[in-house]
Amino acid sequence: MYKNTYTDISLSEMKELRKESDCVVVDVRETWEFEEFNEGGMNIPLAEIRQQRNLLSDFKYIVVLCTNGVRSKVAAMDFCRVPEWNDKKIFHLHGGILEAE
Repeated sequence: MYKNTYTDISLSEMKELRKESDCVVVDVRETWEFEEFNEGGMNIPLAEIRQQRNLLSDFKYIVVLCTNGVRSKVAAMDFCRVPEWNDKKIFHLHGGILEAE
């Protein structure tokens, strides 16, 4: 069975990718962190990603980010385990938004 994997990308790669109409950026930090500072996209805190995953099903490219890349890596790995999502491309902002600033 084919297992999906995610790809680490840089901020500049993310900015290019998000121009695609079927791309969504998912920030998995807590809501207060997202409100304080964000790179745009959709805020789904890590604790809620399984319950909220249906919000992402229409997108082909999913970019996941957080503060330093730890929580987003967990989310990216979780998204890779969804059998129906094997055709999706999962991306992870390497180093998180701290690296991006």
